[in-house]
Amino acid sequence: MDEYTKYEQARIIGARALQISMGAPFIVKLTDEELKEIGYNTVEIAKLEFKQGLIPMTVKKPMPYVLRKDTAIKPFDQTKLE
Repeated sequence: MDEYTKYEQARIIGARALQISMGAPFIVKLTDEELKEIGYNTVEIAKLEFKQGLIPMTVKKPMPYVLRKDTAIKPFDQTKLE
């Protein structure tokens, strides 16, 4: 699994917890006893899924030194309008 910053981890876990709270099915298999132990807390469920690498989300990271192709701007020729 790729290394995520603590901010990326918080964003992924928060987004997954929101999905679970809105009725999305759990990806991790939990028994009723395990759910009672964590108090049906969606954030804790999302953390378990994140630790096991089961959350189907990706992070797009901007990479430094991206090469761009610069094109020269051609001067506007007003004689073609006449």
